[in-house]
Amino acid sequence: MAVIGASNISGKVGNAIMCSIMRGFNGKIYAVNVKGGEIKVNGKKFKVYGSIKDIPDEVDTAVIAVPARFVPQIIDECGQKGVKGAIVISAGFKEAGRADLEEELVKRARKWGIRIIGPNCLGVTNLENGFDCNFNPPERQARPEFGGIAFMSQSGAFGAAILDWAARHEVGMSKFIILGNMADLDESDFMEYLKDDPKTRVITAYLEGVEDGRKFLKVARETTKVKPVIILKAGRTEAGAKAAASHTGSLAGSYSIYEAAFEQSGVLNAKSMRQLFNYAKALAMQPPAKGDRIGIVTNGGGAGVMASDGLLEAGLKLAELTEETKEKFVKAIGEGVLPHHMSFKNPVDIIGDAPSSRYEVAMRYVLEDDNVDALIIIALFQSPALDEGIVEKVGKMQEYGKPIIFVAPGGEYPEKMARRIEKTGVPVFETVEDGVDAIKALTKYGKYLRELSF
Repeated sequence: MAVIGASNISGKVGNAIMCSIMRGFNGKIYAVNVKGGEIKVNGKKFKVYGSIKDIPDEVDTAVIAVPARFVPQIIDECGQKGVKGAIVISAGFKEAGRADLEEELVKRARKWGIRIIGPNCLGVTNLENGFDCNFNPPERQARPEFGGIAFMSQSGAFGAAILDWAARHEVGMSKFIILGNMADLDESDFMEYLKDDPKTRVITAYLEGVEDGRKFLKVARETTKVKPVIILKAGRTEAGAKAAASHTGSLAGSYSIYEAAFEQSGVLNAKSMRQLFNYAKALAMQPPAKGDRIGIVTNGGGAGVMASDGLLEAGLKLAELTEETKEKFVKAIGEGVLPHHMSFKNPVDIIGDAPSSRYEVAMRYVLEDDNVDALIIIALFQSPALDEGIVEKVGKMQEYGKPIIFVAPGGEYPEKMARRIEKTGVPVFETVEDGVDAIKALTKYGKYLRELSF
């Protein structure tokens, strides 16, 4: 790995890249700068080579952070060195009105058989092996733990927000790729790669425009057969499309065309950053639903009503519990296992004084019902009756093989319990609306997979 434009000056992009790579990458790191000499980064000294050609060893990948006008020449030097991959951090190409400079960059890269990420990008991070050339320093930009969600983005700022969100919510990520201007490698290339990546369970993306529509449709159709793809498409309005053109030089195109393309190819279309989070988290942790009939168990009646409204507004159905299930509830109430003042219609309201044992009975009855395809559990942890046994009991419910979403509104204590529940494999959301989003993703992707098998 060579960092071209490496620096020992704090605040410089070349310095930040060196710091990021040094955190977890076990391969050899070489510093390159025309000034030569020596630099010290995080207490470690590096000899600085004036050119990548001067490095005595082979180099697999170059990270380039020099002024745009020098990049084509640097690519030639990389080619002469035998480098096969370059991540071009430098801005000042198509997005700045210099399409000619970007074309020259691509021309020279193709001459040498070099594949390019960027230009005008934040970098890439592989959480699996510690390779990280993201130029946002770790003390300002959190990195999540390794996990099943891959993310690619045309926007570095949006990508940075995704990393922070994932780290704060303890959601693991596998790969983080900032596409930049996509002069060479584009979203379809990485979608195809991630499709076959065993460490990635869900592919997510922020896109402003697609370079090759036919290629995208073909790759998306093949990918969604294997794993879910969620895309937040920006530039939905005329003003947004103009902003996209000045940001990464993307031609945003008609949003209605993108909507149709996503629908045809099985891509889940997120309308906001929060919805992208909700979809990704649910699909990374739970199986797709085999139908759209949803059961609800709650210790708060109002939250159950809100969930009912949200599900119906999302085009889903409240499950009609079978007579057999209703009889189970009647029997449990008669035996004093459940309180007589609870409601066992769907939503099943087990009342605010419900301990975890009452949740367990209600959850089992609902999940054993053949009319229920998925379950939303709502718990108001503010109730002193709800003990910490709920964590283990919710985890056990996964034995039924049906998707489960947990909603825990509130502050510090609910959030602490949420993280514990998620360690059992059940995703937890802060609001009822987020929980409905999550169920919607699981049902929509499940429906798509069923339609493929017909």
